[in-house]
Amino acid sequence: MLLIKNGYVVDPKTGRNGLYDVLVEDGRIAKVDTCICDTDYDDIETFDAKGMYIMPGFVDLHEHFREPGYTYKETVKTGALAAARGGYTSVFCMPNTNPVIDSTETYNMLMDIIDRDACIHVYPVGAVTCGQKGTELADIKAMAELGMKAISEDGKSVMDSGLYARALDIAKECGITVFAHCEDINLVRGGVMNAGKYAEELGLPGITNAVEDITAARDIFLAKETGVKLHLCHVSTKDSVRMLELLKDSEHKITGEVCPHHFTLSDADIPCDDANYKMNPPLRSKEDVEALISGIKSGAISVIATDHAPHSEEEKSGSMKNSPFGIVGSETAFALSYTELVDKGIISLYELVKCMSTNPAEVADIDAGGLDEGDVADLVIADIDTWYHIDKSKFLSMGKNTPFDGRKVKGKIIRTYVSGELVYREEN
Repeated sequence: MLLIKNGYVVDPKTGRNGLYDVLVEDGRIAKVDTCICDTDYDDIETFDAKGMYIMPGFVDLHEHFREPGYTYKETVKTGALAAARGGYTSVFCMPNTNPVIDSTETYNMLMDIIDRDACIHVYPVGAVTCGQKGTELADIKAMAELGMKAISEDGKSVMDSGLYARALDIAKECGITVFAHCEDINLVRGGVMNAGKYAEELGLPGITNAVEDITAARDIFLAKETGVKLHLCHVSTKDSVRMLELLKDSEHKITGEVCPHHFTLSDADIPCDDANYKMNPPLRSKEDVEALISGIKSGAISVIATDHAPHSEEEKSGSMKNSPFGIVGSETAFALSYTELVDKGIISLYELVKCMSTNPAEVADIDAGGLDEGDVADLVIADIDTWYHIDKSKFLSMGKNTPFDGRKVKGKIIRTYVSGELVYREEN
């Protein structure tokens, strides 16, 4: 038994937003009340959360754990530990591994690793096509029957619209969500950062907004036609936000996510040809950043995800021209989001928790995102008042590729519990 006392509970699922005690028994929330006395129970552990905030564990719809195949970048074990340090209790890991997660064999192989090594709930996302080659559909139905919650071709888009439409039909039939990486590969043309004057000043090839917008529009129209649940990954452009704004109050099940790096930095913040600023989609213009923040505020963008993408130091040590896309994000997402959105008065902490916990759980249709009595006791305790500096040397992820090293933020995760078990504790 665990009793967390004197904390400020922020739980959009129940509407609680105030001082409460939380009692955990047998891995679930047993009671939430203004005063629960520990002397009423035998064999109970008590944690005093005075001055801290208790929230449902965060849910990340977009992570790369790299296993199988790229364990020099990250493993399920290290990725899960890093996520726990960031307050995440449930994460979805993308299928662009080696081998690709495109069959019951590879799905079961990854589930065995997860069952052995993960300290949090990890949900494998299946590929749309075999080997992510875009020519033949993966065994979507069979993987869904094993419990798979979503499919994605993340890292690329399925360029064959007819083939993709068939995949969406199958996903609709199976009741699973499609996570859409929106990128017209024929328009990338070797780009490595946002197209514009800053790319020109650095002498680097640019990626235009149309690369994302054209595919986002296609995917939206196909989703409307098929009725599938569609979720747009790492939205980065003003026009993608406008599309989501138009859909916000519609009957269509179409949602979108944004990553902290995309609403925190713009291409103007890239100091030099530094691969730690290279991600896909790229850091966009200040105008795009303003649109993303407006989309979060309006609710058009309902989810904040990390797109945690670890790489080795060697891979990220050269020019953007020959380094891989991606930065790590699971250990910095809450602090960056709190500092940039809540501390600046753009949204409330209650709204941030919706974006990081309640809403993504709903998008993925998993038992998470709330602290109601009977819910799984996945919760996070944070100190939101103390400033500190992000220090990549303390990351639990194998990847240290971040442009935020040394950045001053608020929002430190103090404890993370999964099914009532302590999986992360801040030592400092």
